[in-house]
Amino acid sequence: MTKKRYFFLILILGTLTALGPFSIDMYLPGFPAIAKDLHETVARVALSLSSFFIGISAGQLLYGPLLDRFGRKTPLYIGLVVYILASFGCLSAHRIEALIVLRFVQAIGSCAASVASVAMVRDLFPVKDSAKVFSLLMLVVGASPMIAPTVGGYVTAAFGWQSVFLVLAFMGILILIASVFFLPESYRPDASISLKPKPILMGFWSVLREPQFYTYAFAGALAFAGLFAYVSGSPLVFMDIFEVNGKVYGWIFAFLSVGFIGSSQFNGLLLKKYKSEQLVFAALIGQSLIGLIFLFGTMNGWFGLYGTIAMLFLFLCCLGIANPNASALSLAPFSKNAGSASALMGALQLGMGALASVGVSLFNTHSALPMVAIIAGTTLLALLVLVLGRSKIGNQIEAPQGQEAVVLH
Repeated sequence: MTKKRYFFLILILGTLTALGPFSIDMYLPGFPAIAKDLHETVARVALSLSSFFIGISAGQLLYGPLLDRFGRKTPLYIGLVVYILASFGCLSAHRIEALIVLRFVQAIGSCAASVASVAMVRDLFPVKDSAKVFSLLMLVVGASPMIAPTVGGYVTAAFGWQSVFLVLAFMGILILIASVFFLPESYRPDASISLKPKPILMGFWSVLREPQFYTYAFAGALAFAGLFAYVSGSPLVFMDIFEVNGKVYGWIFAFLSVGFIGSSQFNGLLLKKYKSEQLVFAALIGQSLIGLIFLFGTMNGWFGLYGTIAMLFLFLCCLGIANPNASALSLAPFSKNAGSASALMGALQLGMGALASVGVSLFNTHSALPMVAIIAGTTLLALLVLVLGRSKIGNQIEAPQGQEAVVLH
């Protein structure tokens, strides 16, 4: 593969991977404007974010079998067309109910891009290069929360919230054109792949019965739910309660993303000295303590704008260590059906996140308390699941690739 071809493949796969994160983060600064135009509360507008989370959670399970049955490009094209049409629909929405439904449809479409990009990395690159490619793609995903809200804040201020969905629609069109002309078909359709529910469900059930999977996947998903509570609650907390404008909110969101991204990168250095299960346990203890302090302080009015930013930054730093290690340990026992395990883990994370997001929207009290309570509650549940689940795994735990199995004491 020439360097030029390698560059174009990485560029296209990176844009496919970034489509979902951009669709989540770019419209967040427009929440107050959407609420004003549609005569709704910011909390009701946040339900459109919850519906997006539900859509990408369902899409994780939908596209896996379709990409294996019909090849990579056909489901990708269909998903991108659905995404583009839903984006145009969102900018034309005049009722919050329409926006909520259209965001769900938009999420189903965007999920084709993220799932296909992962599958195509496995198809197009040798094993020794795929880890490097995935690292590059994860940098794109990590940069999205830093770029998208900031850009969204300026676009909303200059042209209105509808213009954000226009930008997303044209982004989808450009990605579709690039995929048609520059992205090769990396996997031939396989008619032997069954799309009947029973064999698919049986495959997922075999994954769920593995103690190491359900321990770390559920603990990781519960911990990750706090991130979704923060994402859905932060527009209300910062723009409605602390009354910062959309541009400033975008910069706050970008700053907080540095904590999550930075600790995720620092995790690689920690793994040279510590095992994944040690890091998960330590990170969840730290995350739980931060959550409890954050909750108690919020109930007693300790934290203003800067205190809230500081507590969220510390929470995201811990999550940046807990999440990648929990994910790696969840998938470690699977060599043959890693695809099903990966899809199920993604669905659990996004499903828990969707519930957390809905909770923040439904229990709106015009305070930060619902967001903080869900952050603290899900983190404590994650720690409880981890402690109880470790006893079910037994003395031997399968380590992620590159680590030896270790004995739990």
